[in-house]
Amino acid sequence: MDDSIKRWTAKRKTALVIEIIQGKTTVAEASRSFDLSPSEIEGWVDDAKRGMEPAVS
Repeated sequence: MDDSIKRWTAKRKTALVIEIIQGKTTVAEASRSFDLSPSEIEGWVDDAKRGMEPAVS
Protein backbone atom coordinates (compact mmCIF):
# COMPACT_ATOMS: atom_id res chain seq x y z
CA MET A 1 0.00 0.00 0.00
CA ASP A 2 1.01 3.60 -0.55
CA ASP A 3 2.63 5.08 2.59
CA SER A 4 1.66 8.62 1.55
CA ILE A 5 -2.11 8.18 1.83
CA LYS A 6 -3.71 11.33 3.20
CA ARG A 7 -7.41 10.50 2.84
CA TRP A 8 -8.72 7.13 3.94
CA THR A 9 -11.58 6.21 1.63
CA ALA A 10 -13.67 3.12 2.26
CA LYS A 11 -11.80 1.37 -0.56
CA ARG A 12 -8.40 2.08 1.01
CA LYS A 13 -9.60 1.07 4.48
CA THR A 14 -10.94 -2.18 3.02
CA ALA A 15 -7.64 -2.93 1.29
CA LEU A 16 -5.72 -2.42 4.54
CA VAL A 17 -8.18 -4.50 6.57
CA ILE A 18 -7.89 -7.34 4.04
CA GLU A 19 -4.10 -7.22 4.29
CA ILE A 20 -4.39 -7.48 8.08
CA ILE A 21 -6.90 -10.36 7.94
CA GLN A 22 -4.70 -12.20 5.42
CA GLY A 23 -1.67 -11.78 7.68
CA LYS A 24 0.24 -9.66 5.17
CA THR A 25 0.66 -6.92 7.79
CA THR A 26 -0.24 -6.32 11.41
CA VAL A 27 -2.14 -3.54 13.12
CA ALA A 28 1.11 -2.39 14.73
CA GLU A 29 2.96 -2.29 11.39
CA ALA A 30 0.10 -0.44 9.69
CA SER A 31 -0.12 2.00 12.57
CA ARG A 32 3.55 2.89 12.22
CA SER A 33 3.52 2.97 8.42
CA PHE A 34 0.47 5.16 8.04
CA ASP A 35 0.69 7.22 11.25
CA LEU A 36 -2.68 5.96 12.50
CA SER A 37 -3.61 4.89 15.99
CA PRO A 38 -3.87 1.14 16.55
CA SER A 39 -7.35 1.64 17.99
CA GLU A 40 -8.52 3.35 14.80
CA ILE A 41 -7.30 0.47 12.66
CA GLU A 42 -8.72 -2.11 15.08
CA GLY A 43 -12.06 -0.32 14.79
CA TRP A 44 -11.96 -0.73 11.00
CA VAL A 45 -11.16 -4.43 11.39
CA ASP A 46 -14.01 -4.87 13.91
CA ASP A 47 -16.45 -3.05 11.62
CA ALA A 48 -15.41 -5.24 8.70
CA LYS A 49 -15.88 -8.42 10.71
CA ARG A 50 -19.35 -7.30 11.84
CA GLY A 51 -20.25 -6.53 8.23
CA MET A 52 -19.13 -9.97 7.07
CA GLU A 53 -21.43 -11.86 9.44
CA PRO A 54 -24.69 -11.08 7.61
CA ALA A 55 -23.01 -11.77 4.27
CA VAL A 56 -22.13 -15.33 5.16
CA SER A 57 -25.19 -16.33 7.16
